[in-house]
This record gives sequence, C-alpha cells and structure tokens, in this order.
Amino acid sequence: MFSIGLTGGIGSGKSKVADWLAEWGAAVIDTDRISHDLTAPGGAAIEPLRTAFGADAIGPDGAMDRDWMRARAFADPAARLRLESVLHPLIGQAVQDQARQARGSYLVLVVPLLVESGRWRDRVDRICVVDCDPETQVRRVQARSGLTRSTIERIMSAQASRADRLAAADDIVVNDGSTDLDALRRRVLQLHQAWSDRASRTAAGHTTHG
Repeated sequence: MFSIGLTGGIGSGKSKVADWLAEWGAAVIDTDRISHDLTAPGGAAIEPLRTAFGADAIGPDGAMDRDWMRARAFADPAARLRLESVLHPLIGQAVQDQARQARGSYLVLVVPLLVESGRWRDRVDRICVVDCDPETQVRRVQARSGLTRSTIERIMSAQASRADRLAAADDIVVNDGSTDLDALRRRVLQLHQAWSDRASRTAAGHTTHG
C-alpha cells in the first residue's frame, strides 16, 4: 500500500493532520498511540520495562511512570538507549501487524522521531513534515500539558532540528502561529488528494517515482 511517513516536532500539530487524513479515508497508524498502549497497565512493555529499569519505572496504577522515565532518559543516554531497545521492537511489530490489516486509500504512519531514527526512510514512499516555529511549539505544549518551558526545550533538543526535518521532507505542511485552521485544512486536503491519486496509480501498477 502506498505510504506516507508523517512527522513533526512536539506541538507541531501532526495529530490534527493525521485525524483529518483518517476522516478523509486514509488508514492511519500512530506509533505514539501504540507506545502508550504498550506502556499502559497490562501493556506488553510493562514487564520488560520492569526488568530493564526496576520497580521505580512502573507507577502505582501499573503503567510506565512517564515522568520518572522522561527524567532518566534525558539525564542518561544509556537509559534512553535501554528504553528504545525495549519499546522499538514492540512498536515495530505492532506497526507491521496493523499495516497488514489496514484498509484505506493509502497508509499514513505517524512517527514523531521519524527523522531521528533513520529507520523509516526506506519504509515509506513519501515523508511529510508538519512544520512549526519553536516558540509556537513551546506555547502549544505548555497549554496542553502543563510541562515547564525547560522540560519542553529539553524534549525539543533531543529531537531533530527544524532544518534537518525540513531537509528530509518530500511534502511540508506549515502550521505555525500565522496559519489559520481553514488554511491548514485546505493544504492538508490538497496533499490528501495528491496522495490518493498517487496511491491509485501505484495500485494500478504504475511507478511511484517522479
């Protein structure tokens, strides 16, 4: 199935874009949602995380303690690699399972760290970056999560730079503070129509290049 890798920095608005694409008939697989399911109470990652990090990694509710894990991962690169070694294979398997069952005009893989991981370029036909200026990112994340500016900036510093994301993009959706919702929706719909057309031609046996 013709596939789009959808990415963007924290607070860029990629979830909104993904929701619209799903509404219009694309099959959407969100790796962040998969990760949340894996680390929820009873999730497949809970026992491996307990083994890798000890009981402190798991909160009283049985879910991964996200604040504790975030602090560890940012303070210690080895801890971050250990976390990724637990989660990434499980996420990859879940993506494969969902992709096999996906039904839609084309497939959208929402991957926050698509550019950083280096593993997705060969798995998707096109990369779409939802672009946003850093100050707008901070403001949006503060409004929705209550995280401090310093925490948000640490998260952003661990992600690819804006320039690196844009350099990897085949398509770009600008969603900064100057973009109104109607204009954003029109731009995303334009891309959806182009991708649907490309997917139809691919399914009919035409080349995906060019």
